[in-house]
Amino acid sequence: MIAFIEGLVAGLDGDCAVIAAGGIGYEILMPASALQSLPAPGSPIRVYTHMYVREDNIGLFGFLTRDDLKMFRQLITVSGIGPKAALQILSVMSVDELRMAIVAEDVKRITAAPGVGPKSAKRVIIELKDKIDLDEITGRVSTGAEDASSAADDQAVKDTILALTALGYSNTDAVRAVRAVEDAENLSSEALLKAALRKITIF
Repeated sequence: MIAFIEGLVAGLDGDCAVIAAGGIGYEILMPASALQSLPAPGSPIRVYTHMYVREDNIGLFGFLTRDDLKMFRQLITVSGIGPKAALQILSVMSVDELRMAIVAEDVKRITAAPGVGPKSAKRVIIELKDKIDLDEITGRVSTGAEDASSAADDQAVKDTILALTALGYSNTDAVRAVRAVEDAENLSSEALLKAALRKITIF
């Protein structure tokens, strides 16, 4: 198993990055968003990799963070989701956006990925829902988001506001969405987050 490849960016070849390391040029399939974030040719880079092996196919899939790699590996455990479909999903949304879509059971958001239909999106939600840890999202929020939630006394309310702002929603919209949920103070963090996500898409 190749955990990562560290070398120099040699260029792009379609949907692959070519990384030169140890005198070898590795073609690594990557999400479109990652390819767009690659540094200029000749720049040093570390790519976290997953080697996918089948009788008729061997592919090396790469990611710029371990978190992206972790989500890719979770996606390919879903029945009907192969590595290329997983790559398409991670090309149209960030890992945190995908986690939020799964928690909110947002089939439409996941089907934004080319080649991923409603049935496949529902399987992603059903099979990965219990594997999503909200702390993975709320643990990366900014100080501004923490300030926005400081007025909230209930922990579930705080966690939901933090999660929404971590996804890029404004502090105002995050608080507004939570307040629009009936009986918010008595809901679990997961239930409140689902409800708030539905409200915030209406605004």
